[in-house]
Parts: sequence; structure tokens; C-alpha cells
Amino acid sequence: MKQAFQNLRDGQTVVIETPPPSARPGTALVRTAASLVSAGTERMLVEFAEKSLLGKARARPDLARQVWDKARREGLLTTLEAAFNRLDQPMPLGYSSAGTILALGEGMGGFHAGERVACAGGGYAVHAELAVVPRNLLARLPQQVDFEAGAFATLGAIALHGFRLGGAQLGERVAVIGLGLLGLLSAVIARAAGCQVLGIDLDESRVALAQGMNLQAVPRQGAEEAARSFSQGLGCDVVLVCADTPSTDPVELAGAIGRDRGRVVAVGAVDMRLPRKAYYAKELSFIVSRSYGPGRYDPVYEEAGVDYPPGYVRWTEGRNLQAFVDLLAEGRLEVRPLISHRFPIDQAPQAYALISGKRQEPYLGVLLTYPAEAPEIAVDRLAPQVQEGAPSTPSLPRRPAAQRVRLGALGAGNFASNVLLPVLSKLDSVELVGVASASGASAQNARQRFGFRYASSDEKRLFADPEIDAVAILTRHHLHAEQVLAALGAGKHVFCEKPLALRPEELDEILAVLRQAPKEAPILMVGFNRRFAPLMASLKGFLEPRREPFYAHYRVNAGAIPLTHWTQDPHLGGGRIIGEACHFIDALTFLVGQPPVSVAARGLPDGGVYQEDNLEITLRFPDGSLGSVAYLANGDRAFPKERLEVFCGGKVAALEDYRSLELAAGGRRRTQRSPWRQDKGHCAEWLAFSHAILHGGPPPIPYAHLAGVTRASFAAVQALRSGETVTLPDELIS
Repeated sequence: MKQAFQNLRDGQTVVIETPPPSARPGTALVRTAASLVSAGTERMLVEFAEKSLLGKARARPDLARQVWDKARREGLLTTLEAAFNRLDQPMPLGYSSAGTILALGEGMGGFHAGERVACAGGGYAVHAELAVVPRNLLARLPQQVDFEAGAFATLGAIALHGFRLGGAQLGERVAVIGLGLLGLLSAVIARAAGCQVLGIDLDESRVALAQGMNLQAVPRQGAEEAARSFSQGLGCDVVLVCADTPSTDPVELAGAIGRDRGRVVAVGAVDMRLPRKAYYAKELSFIVSRSYGPGRYDPVYEEAGVDYPPGYVRWTEGRNLQAFVDLLAEGRLEVRPLISHRFPIDQAPQAYALISGKRQEPYLGVLLTYPAEAPEIAVDRLAPQVQEGAPSTPSLPRRPAAQRVRLGALGAGNFASNVLLPVLSKLDSVELVGVASASGASAQNARQRFGFRYASSDEKRLFADPEIDAVAILTRHHLHAEQVLAALGAGKHVFCEKPLALRPEELDEILAVLRQAPKEAPILMVGFNRRFAPLMASLKGFLEPRREPFYAHYRVNAGAIPLTHWTQDPHLGGGRIIGEACHFIDALTFLVGQPPVSVAARGLPDGGVYQEDNLEITLRFPDGSLGSVAYLANGDRAFPKERLEVFCGGKVAALEDYRSLELAAGGRRRTQRSPWRQDKGHCAEWLAFSHAILHGGPPPIPYAHLAGVTRASFAAVQALRSGETVTLPDELIS
């Protein structure tokens, strides 16, 4: 299928053929009929992408500071690679569309295939022939509303939410500053609500367009006098600032024409440095409107589909979306006069050339249109299919025909695209065969960037492909255990990025399969990369031969992440202890050579800011060694992230962020440094994994370690919550 993207490195808008997506639980697969190009949000994205690296840094000094801090922590080369990898990921465009439902995922009761809908949301209602949209971002589209009008629903919901925030009542006077698409929609909504409306704009052609829609409108010059006359000297009850400009003029004008104790709502992107004198003298209320309404940016609402009760939140973003569509159906709004251009999806770059000013012609509503027939959904119909009732124990894998591991990758998100796949693409021992992601678009990008033979949106294709020897599972955490079992059952070697499982029962199921497997069964590997880091290997070699227990302290300056981030969700990410602290438990397990036998944990209060991510984990090992992991989210990212100190037998070792290792023994100190690049072992772990597959031998990480470390992460959560030390069982698995 065709989809429009923005390349952030070179500023090019491109249309790419991507694998069609499939409906997931809580979503609908929609065949797009029309989508609206945003002359505000999307134009700003295009303008940012077209800037040079220096221009990008000047436009976003906050991001430039993050890059500088990362370079100080991790090295210049590591940082440059990460930055360019980010820029090489095309960004999907679009957030307002309309079309027909083709298929529904689980939990979509109330919708049906063939239903016409308006769609909203960045990353969902994209400019693509097919889109996967969550239920709360869908609005039913009556037959009397055509798809082109329905494509305005998201922008209409933004205008409607801004109007609601102003609290205008029947008969009140509303001024709208800025008569672009958003301003004109705001004006007609205010009129439909029974308000008197005055539009103001710098562009006299837009003033004329508003007047042609039977709206009272005046140019900016003389607007204050016109507003006094319009309001009979009282001033406007509500002023909706819908302009898109870095100038302070719109908010200054709003202060001048608003009435005493009136309301000013910033709906557009404007400079919000308010003139104190005007706003103080009139005691004006100033409100910033946040997109479509309550629910926006809340993953529980938008992604999980949990609605807010109408008795408490009457107008959510979803209900605003439907309300705007209903106004269209009732004939109280007309958007057809706002359409200035239509482009087929193939010509999307021309649409963006128009809104970015490369084409010197006036525009307003710019639509992308799509073929009447949906693209072929069953794009993988010729791929081998996984048989029902796949074996519960791994079958013997096919030996690679050549001395390369033929790899399929599940997932092409940030970690995969920015960290792991750049490494794999450079390894002679790995051949990249297929990559699959739920959306299909990120898989197609990975195929083009890293040289996979094909991209897909169907994970089963990788499991069934006889040309694939091993599968790398790089998806969200809640999918790991299920996909590990499926891949092992299909006879594939498996690399699973941590964590291996989120719940003890998932781990038990995986271990049961491994215990029942024949001697030459596929290898299971987990992405505990730090044990493969060169400086970690040097540290372990320094301690050996070790004749007594050691004490190790691993401090992690992890930094805070939002509570709404998916990794904090216990069902999706499992939380940061299971999701990331397992890395540091494994590093200590590697140094000891055995997993811990008991776990204790104490934490700081969360205080509504954190979520079990400021704690100290104490690990006791079979040989008497002690390890502590201080995992902290309350620090500053400018400070180094990781520091490991080990004390043993008259020796001290200190590993700083995998860039320097200081060793002290016999009264002497020496230091190993990696000044330009941080190496956390991603390359070495894959060399070890591929060597084990190609040449035989034991798994690179003993299964007892995989099991023990995973159980220790579960135990750390239990110990933190209960305040008691948790004893771990022996893992009888080789």
C-alpha cells in the first residue's frame, strides 16, 4: 500500500510502498478515502525537517542539549550514530482522515465491517491507503456526510474543543483571530452555537472567503475599531486566537478587544508572551487549548480504549469528533468551500510543496484522495503458513546452508532501528532475510535501511519461512514470551531482547519447553548484552582467579520517564525493574558465574512522580558474594548513567558507563579507556549467538542464568512491595 512519510534528515516528503497493516485488539483496519493535510502542524514538521543540522539544533535547543549530554556520557561516535539513525527514520504524516472499516480486532463491539468512519490521531489516521485506528479515535460517518467532509473531523474537533474552553453562551460575541482552516471552522462552530461572530485576518482574501460564507469579517488593520462596533463598546466575550505565527500580535489584539473579565483561548500556535497591562486591567482569562479535548495524549484512553464516564467528562476528544460529524450531518456546518486543492496520494509531495510555500499559490483545505478499491491486504498470501497445532517442543532446526545465520526480525521500533539493526547489518555472520512489524511501515523502513529481503506486517510469515534460521524478538515486552514459544515451536533459534517474560507463569512455560527439548534443539538467547561488553570481560578477567566472595555495587542513573510511558504499564512493559533492572542483575550474575539465591529490595516513596523506579536491590549469591543494584530515576541525565564497583581479594575495579575501567591491585592503578565510543556488548553478543548456531556448542548464556535472572527481577518487585527477602529456587536446567 502507499503511505506518505517525512524524511527528517533531508526534508524530503516521500510516498512509499509499505506492507499493509492488520487490525489489532481494540482497533479497526480502515480503507482511507480522503485525508486532510494540516497546514499548521504538518507544515511545521516539514519546515523543521528541511533545516540543516545546525538549523535543527537552533530550532530545538532542548534536543541539542540532549545530544551534547549523550556525547559526554557515551562518546562522540556513539552519539553521532544514534542521532543519524534517528534522523533516518521516516516520520508518518497525517492525523485526520475518513474511510470505510475493512476489519476489526478484538474488543471492537459496536463497530462493524463496511461502516463509514472519520478517523483521528497522529500515527493512526495517517496519509495511507490503509490505517489502523483505535476505537476512541473513530467517529461514525452518516451517509449524508461524504468522505471529504469527514476528513475535516479531527481539525473540526480541535476547533470545537477550543470553542468549548471559551465557555461562550447563546448570543455572546465571539472574535476569531486568524481565518485559516482552523479559524474558519471555529467561526462556523461559534455561529452554529448561536453566537455572534467576528473574524479577523491579515490576508484580505481570507477575509473575503469568510464574508462569502456569511460571516462578519474584517482585516487586521482597523480590527480594534470594528470589534468595538461589533460588541457595542463592551468588548468581545470570548476571543479565539487561531493564528499560526511567532508574532505576539494576536494575543495583544485579543487583549485589546476582549471585554472586562472576558476569556481568551489560544487554539493556534502563537507567541504567548502576554501584555500584562491589558490582561491585568481587564482581568482576562487566558487558556491554552490542548488539541481535540480530554483524552488526548492519554495512552489509557487513546491506545487501551478506556473511555471517560460522560457524567464526569462530557466532551472527550472522541465525543468532540462525533459531535463535529453530527453538525455536518445536520447541515449546520459546511466545509466544502474550505477545500482549495485535491491531490492523489501518489502526489502527496506536491501537497507538501504547496503548504510549505515552494509552490507560490494560495491554499486552504488540502486533501489527499485514494483509490476506490483497497490495496491487496493478503500481501503475504504466498508465504508459507504456520500449521495449526504447532509443536509444543522445538523441532530440529535446519542447519544454515552457508556460514551465515539467516535472520528474521520481529519489531522495528526505536531500539531495533537505532541500536540493534545497525549492528546486525554490519556482521558477516548474519544475513537479514525478513522483518515484520505490526504497522508494516516501520518494517518497510528497516528493509530499505538495513537490507532485509522483505518486509511484512505478519509475524507468522517469519515463523513459517524455511529460509529463516533464527528470529530476533524486538517487540514490546508483553509479546516476548508468546513469540518466544511460537518461534521455538517453529524450530527457529531465538534471540529475545530483554525481558524474557513479564510473569512467572510465562517463564515457567518457556522453561518447560526447554527442558523437554531434544539435545540439538534451537538455541534461546536473551539480550543481556552487558556481560559481552569488552570492558566487562576485562573486569571479570581481572578478578580471576577468585578465591573469595566479592561485593559489587551497580549504580544506575536511569532518569525519569513519564508514568504514561508504555514501559511503566504492568501489562505492556512490566515496569522498569522487570523491563530494565534485569540487565544489571545479569551483569552481577555473569561476574559471579551463578544466579542469585535471594533478593531483598527497599525503595524511595513514589510520591505520584515515580513508579517503583527509585530503589536498591540486594542480591546474595551461592558463593557468599553480595551485589547491590541502585536503580534511580530521580537523578539528572547529564550525569553518567552506569557505574559498577567491585571489591574482592585486595582488588578494586570501577567500570564507568562502559567507556573506562579502572583497576587497582598491589598498590597500583591502571585504566582502560574508550574515548570515542561506548561499547555495551551488542556486537559481541551477536557474534557469540551466531557462532553457537553455526558451529555448535552451548548457548552463549546458560539457561540457568536466563531463568535465575528473570526470576530475580520478579523477586525484586515482590521484595520491594512486601519488605521481605525472597528466596529463589535452584533452576535445574542446562
